Amino acid sequence: MRNELRIVLQSLALLLVVSSLGEATSLGLTVHVVPLSSSNGQMVRAHFSAIAPTPCPSLSGLCASAEDCVVHSTSLPFNGFKPDPGWCVRQWQKTVPSNYSGSITLGSNTEMFVSLKTPPVVRGNTGWLNNPAYVALPPPLRARVNCPHHFHLSTKDPDGDRVRCRFADADLGECVSCPRHSFIELDEDQCMFTFTGKAPVGQYYIYLMAEDHIPVPKWKQSKVALSAMSAVPVHLSLTVEESSSSCSDEPMAVGETPDEDTTLFVLPYEQITFRAQYMFREESVSEVAVVGPPDLFRAGFQTIDSLAMMTMAWVRSPNNLTRLLPICFAANTNSLQSEPRCIWLYQREMATLPAGTVLTCDETEMVLVLPVSSLNNINLNELQLNSPSCRVNYNTTHLLARISLDGCGTKIVQSGSELVYTNTLHSMKTLSVVRRKPILILPLACRIPSVQVKGPQYQMSIPTEEQTFGLLNVWIEVHQPGDGPLRFFTGKPRFRTDDVPNRVRRNVEEGAVGSRFNSLDLHVMSNCSIQQAEMISRCVECPTDDYTNCKPLIEQGCSTSSSAVEIFTSTNTSRVYRLNLTMVETQESEMYIQCRVNLCMPTLPSASCPNMCGRSIQPKMLVQNLFTRVYTVNSGRVSLVVTTPTPANAAAATTTASIATSLAADATTATGVATTSHATKLASPLTAAGVVLTALSMLFRNIPLL
Repeated sequence: MRNELRIVLQSLALLLVVSSLGEATSLGLTVHVVPLSSSNGQMVRAHFSAIAPTPCPSLSGLCASAEDCVVHSTSLPFNGFKPDPGWCVRQWQKTVPSNYSGSITLGSNTEMFVSLKTPPVVRGNTGWLNNPAYVALPPPLRARVNCPHHFHLSTKDPDGDRVRCRFADADLGECVSCPRHSFIELDEDQCMFTFTGKAPVGQYYIYLMAEDHIPVPKWKQSKVALSAMSAVPVHLSLTVEESSSSCSDEPMAVGETPDEDTTLFVLPYEQITFRAQYMFREESVSEVAVVGPPDLFRAGFQTIDSLAMMTMAWVRSPNNLTRLLPICFAANTNSLQSEPRCIWLYQREMATLPAGTVLTCDETEMVLVLPVSSLNNINLNELQLNSPSCRVNYNTTHLLARISLDGCGTKIVQSGSELVYTNTLHSMKTLSVVRRKPILILPLACRIPSVQVKGPQYQMSIPTEEQTFGLLNVWIEVHQPGDGPLRFFTGKPRFRTDDVPNRVRRNVEEGAVGSRFNSLDLHVMSNCSIQQAEMISRCVECPTDDYTNCKPLIEQGCSTSSSAVEIFTSTNTSRVYRLNLTMVETQESEMYIQCRVNLCMPTLPSASCPNMCGRSIQPKMLVQNLFTRVYTVNSGRVSLVVTTPTPANAAAATTTASIATSLAADATTATGVATTSHATKLASPLTAAGVVLTALSMLFRNIPLL
């Protein structure tokens, strides 16, 4: 009775929360504010990033015709599937008063109240207008019932001030309805909130204000009034879900993933590229959710074994974005989320070129002429281009550099419809601890107009799957021991492990008609003829033909129990497993087998594909190999009972991946097409009607970005 009462009270509390918030609530919001010196700070340019639930709202209505307002429409929108039913990001910038409040509507299903308190303050240490704090917007946050969790907000202040976060106050006009939840605790100094775990399943909203304070030593803080110079809104959503695993279970960032709060400095027309990698063995990562600046390129999402990864890149083209740009990302599985992680892009401010500087571009090179008089106190002997192989010449009056467009370290990036060739004239790094002379960083760019392209295009140096592995055919067959296409190896089998039950080692003599088989051989086959290629397979045994409630049989080509063991053959592009039917889960007269198969190929002749049976798989090992997309094949019905006294060849299930490539998609998807069976015309004691599922997008193309 007490438990029932507790459940009723929790449900009522959740109902009250939902009713008080209404349906038109954003899943996240941040505003980055830039004071406008032309108005002495009375007006600011506010850069909005908001997360709306699906269906994604339109961008109409955000900007009136007479307003200084720009909507960031992009061919690469940020969206995600978790939490259900999904979400998307909307971004725009607008000139508003420094003290501004009002409601903003996105489409018909999202409404936000925004309050900015950014009065013009001239800083005594610089004489410039104060810049409010920046807070990075993470993807919608997820937590689990009875699992406490800390959430750190990534903050930056352009002036180097101390950033604090506090709850928004309705009495101060900072929000309309902003309840403070008893299960949310806030560390204001660290901008970190804690979910205690004591909340029922549901979606909750957290309204904060981020303030900037002049840094004060700790011993002085108690004597100095901590008045904020400005305050900007931060709206977050937290979806609490049921917990079916340990509270410590979550995907972990590994490998090349940048550290939290990393700052990457970006020159004009420079491309920043990095990869997010996550490791998790319990569940498959379904997405890497990202919130970042407009036109952040994302490609190469793939999952291989327990590793998931995605590549991101951003090109600094001419823009009116803020100097600091956050990128936040997290890995989502069906029931779990990794710790959100944010990094920052810093757009370096560049001085104008000195008077007399000439940069000319032609079809093969760019030529730089720079007056030496403009390089005060610069050591000309230390100057070089991206590649030191190209000389920089100078005399008493001018510096001259001839820069090849296909050499000298010149890089190619795309900016809108233009191709841009970039290089940098810079001072070389020295081993000196202290430099007494200034250094030079001078980005150079030649823009090639009228390139007719749609959206970001990046050169791929890896061939397609068909070019590498050929046109693949993947299928599975089930045979009695000593039968099938690899009967030469299964008649007198040599097993891949010594830990094989004796009953599997012995040649099996099957009983009379109607008796149960003691063992069968599972053939996982492909038509790949590349000697260096290796097959990786994951197979499950299922009691019914809907392939649900299945139990692991083969995981990454490794036996998961004494019910299966691999037999050595002469090829690595097909596999054979001896199934000990006395140890399999089902005791019925039939079962169904489903396998997910992909092939691997090392990128170096001396290398080999990683041992997926080990527990020390490193992301680098997987990145250095090429993988096909995943092919999912079903066996159809497999009889476990002897039906004829004379065994005949077994039927087979096959699949051919019919590739349908979409130029607008980040990854290639494949759909399965059922083909004819490999069964002979003789009667067979085993039936295996082939049914093809979907060849899942595994991202064979690990797209390297220039």
